[in-house]
Amino acid sequence: MSTLLYGANVNANGIRQHYLRYGREGVDQPVMVLIPGITSPAITWGFVAERLGEHYDTYVLDVRGRGLSSSGPDLDYDPTTCADDVRAFIAALGLTGVTLMGHSMGARFAVRAIARGLAEVKSVVLVDPPVSGPNRRAYPSKLPWYVDSIQQSQLGMSAEDMRAFCPTWTLEQRQLRAQWLHTCYEPAIVRAFNDFHDDDFHADLPRLQVPVVLIVAGKGGVIEPADESEMSELTPELSIHHVPDAGHMIPWDDFDGFFNALAAAGLLKGE
Repeated sequence: MSTLLYGANVNANGIRQHYLRYGREGVDQPVMVLIPGITSPAITWGFVAERLGEHYDTYVLDVRGRGLSSSGPDLDYDPTTCADDVRAFIAALGLTGVTLMGHSMGARFAVRAIARGLAEVKSVVLVDPPVSGPNRRAYPSKLPWYVDSIQQSQLGMSAEDMRAFCPTWTLEQRQLRAQWLHTCYEPAIVRAFNDFHDDDFHADLPRLQVPVVLIVAGKGGVIEPADESEMSELTPELSIHHVPDAGHMIPWDDFDGFFNALAAAGLLKGE
């Protein structure tokens, strides 16, 4: 039985923010807000949110410039503005006791949102965040991978076409990405990618005064042992959990491993 409840829009931080809500109707559940990565509209996390909805009242966001949220050349796409979207979204819906989960870019936005003041968050889950930044090693993915696939999707793209960019994904995953990738506004994606290198993610970490769970992709090449050590020094309440057989898109590569990591972190009661 699906845990998808509905999709909706809310005006927050001056834009339309679209989200999908998952959960068990009529059951009092703790709240989770999930912020996807750089080219992942909310719907592409649906297969993960379906399971999260068994445990949490789950809200999956379309980050501005993606999916059905506001987009276009009149908006700003810097990390502080996007983090303020998250803060405004939580306030607009009156959510409290939130577990804030972010994947990749979304994890960086989650950290910035908390650093800027988000008392409603009780814990944060950082799923393989890019640890690149000024005077640090580059993020392993390259910008043309994103731009070329977006431009092709705008012309029309099949699941077979998507195989060239995501060769290990299932047919269903490639179909969904091919269907929704055209909603990713290229300038927003370019700005986010550049900010992986220009914005100082580590400067925000000492301001996290809530429990932090870091989930690391064993095959992702994004987070190395030295990065884990540095993050542990900057974030005293950090616990680290690995998914050894997964690349950066962890639940796509190892769905069970991802949820095993969440369970090991104490985030899935009863598992």
